[in-house]
Amino acid sequence: MIGAISQQQKIGVAVLVVMIVGWLVYLFIAARRTYEPGSEMELAPNRKPYLDDEALEGSRLTKYLWWAFASLAITAVALPAYWLREPSRQEGAGLDRGTQFFEDTSIKRGREYFEVSPGDPPTPREPHYGCERCHGVEGIGGVADYTLSDPVDQNAPARQVKWVAPALNTALLRYRPAELANIIIYGRAGTPMPPWGVAGGGALNEQQVEDLVAYITSIQLDPAEVKAANLTEFGTDGKKVFDGMCARCHTEGYSYGEAGVPGGGAFGPSLVGGSTLRQFPDITTQIEWVEKTAELGKQYGVRGQSKGVMPHFGDMLTAEQIKAVVDYERTL
Repeated sequence: MIGAISQQQKIGVAVLVVMIVGWLVYLFIAARRTYEPGSEMELAPNRKPYLDDEALEGSRLTKYLWWAFASLAITAVALPAYWLREPSRQEGAGLDRGTQFFEDTSIKRGREYFEVSPGDPPTPREPHYGCERCHGVEGIGGVADYTLSDPVDQNAPARQVKWVAPALNTALLRYRPAELANIIIYGRAGTPMPPWGVAGGGALNEQQVEDLVAYITSIQLDPAEVKAANLTEFGTDGKKVFDGMCARCHTEGYSYGEAGVPGGGAFGPSLVGGSTLRQFPDITTQIEWVEKTAELGKQYGVRGQSKGVMPHFGDMLTAEQIKAVVDYERTL
């Protein structure tokens, strides 16, 4: 086993062994010492004659000053020497493996949060929040039962709908990690996605949200494969691309099979009546917006300010598809 540990670990083991042996020798010597009753009157250190002031402030003081100087010199040389080889020490200590361990542990916890609890109710030691109930096993997408109410007429009877929940194995191809965390924390108003973070009124603390993001990151599909699949499914037909990628946010009722006016607005803003042309007079800026969007709080288009909720599609659609969907939106 010694050969499998690092040089620093070997030195640490050697120092520990020396300390243990030293303590054993001290205890052995102390146990063998015997004193007759009353001998402490002569043997006690405070009863023995000691050095006078001249000796204390002369050779003895000089000796200890030299010892102090030697200790300081060793420290002054040893610390720089130690830090000079710090990069190789870190490599030898396997910090990459350590970082991977923490990442793997975070992913494991996130997977447990994502899964449905095997017990009912879930235990506090192994909390499961059941994200896969709506988003499917390993985030492949699913359907959620949702009670739909009328936001205008509060007296209108509520009704049950089947809401198509998005796949999460492409979530990091559409959102930045911070944007995904923000969605988890605050949810999506008017949809089956509730706020899960403590800041949004949910149950998950910051570490748990990070763990969920870590798990979702671990199940992401390959962008090239996703682009190829979307190209096969939608081609370069702008309306098909819009229905497949944009309508769930920009068309009311699309997510539960009751699509209203295409591009008329839902969670996302309305794109009809020339609003797209007013926001993006130059088509190039709209193409860039669809491809990359902008980070939270950054400017886009004409006086637009990103809220961090618009997906970017540069990792999911080809340039031709993005151009086609932008052309379609500009006709609405």
